[in-house]
Amino acid sequence: MDIIKLLVDVSYFAAIFLFIMGLKRMAHPKTAASGIKWAGAGMIVATLATFAYPGVIDNTTNLILIIVGTAVGTVLAWTTGKKVAMTDMPQMIALYNGMGGGAAGAISAIELYKGGDHAQVIMVLAVLGGIIGTVSFSGSLIAWAKLDGRIKGVLRFKGLQLVNGLMFLTTLALGGYIAFAHGDATVVTAFFVLALIFGVMMTLPIGGADMPVVISLYNAFTGLAVAFEGFVLGNPAMIIAGTIVGSAGSLLTALMADAMNRSVSNVLFSNFGEAGGGEAAEYDGEMKSIDVADAAIQMAYAEKVIIVPGYGMAVAQAQHKIWELVQVLREKNVTVKFAIHPVAGRMPGHMNVLLAEAGVPYDIIYDLDEINNEFATADVAMVIGANDVVNPVAKDDPNSPIYGMPVLNVDEAKNVVIVKRGQGAGFSGIQNKLFFLDNSRMLYGDAQDVANDLIANAKEF
Repeated sequence: MDIIKLLVDVSYFAAIFLFIMGLKRMAHPKTAASGIKWAGAGMIVATLATFAYPGVIDNTTNLILIIVGTAVGTVLAWTTGKKVAMTDMPQMIALYNGMGGGAAGAISAIELYKGGDHAQVIMVLAVLGGIIGTVSFSGSLIAWAKLDGRIKGVLRFKGLQLVNGLMFLTTLALGGYIAFAHGDATVVTAFFVLALIFGVMMTLPIGGADMPVVISLYNAFTGLAVAFEGFVLGNPAMIIAGTIVGSAGSLLTALMADAMNRSVSNVLFSNFGEAGGGEAAEYDGEMKSIDVADAAIQMAYAEKVIIVPGYGMAVAQAQHKIWELVQVLREKNVTVKFAIHPVAGRMPGHMNVLLAEAGVPYDIIYDLDEINNEFATADVAMVIGANDVVNPVAKDDPNSPIYGMPVLNVDEAKNVVIVKRGQGAGFSGIQNKLFFLDNSRMLYGDAQDVANDLIANAKEF
């Protein structure tokens, strides 16, 4: 048995090595695909090692439960992962993240209901993992429902923060009683019910535009909860993997909040971020349209074109046609670059993944800081379905809710072509001043259809 335990521990550390290598390789687009395979291999090693874990290999019931759970999870993940559209990827991440938090909460529940003579520190960690994992579970489900359009609007009323604060303090008090006085099943049940409700109440007031940040935060919560439960079970793989997920999620949350020039507390407790909920500013002038032929002429005879992809490109699945258009322009000696805002789309890296899928070379894709100074020298900037991340009010209107948020300097280009289906405001509900500028023209239509027409016209010049 000692040899088996040693082999299990060695396997877990091998899995952790594979996780870390996978994460490192995911940091660059060129190696991201192989990084996923490295991390996947680590997950396989960790899963197989678990079957030999003490208390599993010699317990038929536990063995059967793990086999059934692994089989069901694998089938569901494989089938849903194959079918999910790229535009629905944030929803899938929210849902899967919630499952991780729920699993950590379930481990805590088993240990707390079971009671026993756990060391005091283990009881405290079990309670902390339970509340964090449970909040992540219910909160992530609400985030998924908001992103998927199943829950519309927000829940806000006077005194909401006070109610949530009292609920959180009550949950902590119950957790402390359980940890130090070993409360009975009724107290444990009340503890988890309150934690579930708190996760819901914490997420319902947050607008849909802020859901990506919330998902990232709950991802960090899930990792932290898993690490705590790893200590409870004495499982090094859970401790290290949970710590990695928690730290990565925390860093990503901070980076996303910085990209919007907002604090995490502002995201969680302010009233900003609801799609369609902002006040549209009044601008002089009107939105001026352009036809496909004129837009194609501008781009075909330009020296430099910068393309700014957004959620509209993802919805239309236009990335392949956009890359085809770029190839046509490059044949005409036009310099073409892509500009990516950190929060473009519905999750970090959303646009990068779409462009990589279409085969766009990494060396013509630039982040905001790398390309923002080049818009002033661009003959044409083409915006495809992006909105808030190119809104000039973030730079020049102190009264705007997004004032101070770093945006792409699209307005500085000589000509701006905005591909958009209609004249609606952005996901935050704020009207875009860019649409009314003298150098801007609206090219209405589905992004894929527009790109196809641009290709046909550009080839003629």
